[in-house]
Amino acid sequence: MEKVIEVNNLVKRYGELTAVDNVSFDVFAGDVFGFLGPNGAGKSTTIRMLLSLIKPDSGSIKLFGKDIRQDRDSVMRQVGCIVEKPDFYKFLSAKDNLRALARYNQLKVTERRLDDLLDFVGLTGRGDESVKGYSHGMKQRLGIAQALLHDPQLIILDEPTTGLDPQGIIDIRNLILLLSKEKGKTVLLSSHILHELELVATRLVIMNKGRMVAQGELKSLLNDAARIVRFGLDRPSDALSMLQQENSSLDSRIVDDVLEVTLDLKDIPELVRKFTVSGFNIYSVESKRHLEDYFLKLTESAERMQLSKQAVA
Repeated sequence: MEKVIEVNNLVKRYGELTAVDNVSFDVFAGDVFGFLGPNGAGKSTTIRMLLSLIKPDSGSIKLFGKDIRQDRDSVMRQVGCIVEKPDFYKFLSAKDNLRALARYNQLKVTERRLDDLLDFVGLTGRGDESVKGYSHGMKQRLGIAQALLHDPQLIILDEPTTGLDPQGIIDIRNLILLLSKEKGKTVLLSSHILHELELVATRLVIMNKGRMVAQGELKSLLNDAARIVRFGLDRPSDALSMLQQENSSLDSRIVDDVLEVTLDLKDIPELVRKFTVSGFNIYSVESKRHLEDYFLKLTESAERMQLSKQAVA
């Protein structure tokens, strides 16, 4: 399978801070590749290096088999991107913004091409309106049209749903799926929300504190069978003792007065029945996949660190 992105041992430092620490991953043609991590994990810094906006301190990046340091111009013609929020001339229309970008990049675009792009991103009939009156979601869709103007093979989207309402998030998600399935594009999608990537990604990398902590096919990482199940019940210590006596190999523990048990999905009803028959009062049952639980802990840790820094400041 063709490798569209090859990243090997990438490192970027800012003074004493190592923003990206020895990161390696591959993206294959046709992937919707999820780039997941809490805020400050190093995702945007890695993306900026992929786009040749900043230079790595060490490591290598190849796009379409070419080293971006040696073939930057030819490689970047095949890449479209949105980094942070897209920016436009707000008093110009959507079409005039696209025309201006086309002229700047020495592209020839027809009216048909502009209409097709705006239709594709859900802005049918809105191309002659001033961008000043566009909602945030409309600007995001126009940003994707802008990224597609030169018909690139690789689309890089850095947190494209930030600040959108639920419908706007769904619209962008559907666009990403259309890019992959109908247009045959390879997409690298950065996000700090696991559920958002779960719905569209084929493969996934998780970043934390500049390091890569997990990667692989999404179906493998999000194993639907093995789950961490939290039982809120009275006498959790007695419930734990009962489980350990019946099955000493069962992965179970008490965390914050809540019983946690690692189970296959199909075994949850039987354990609930067993607790009920044994006289335990069950107040809640919460099920999380291993990766979901792990990522939640990463996110909570990052938020605590940020709050601690703010308190010191």
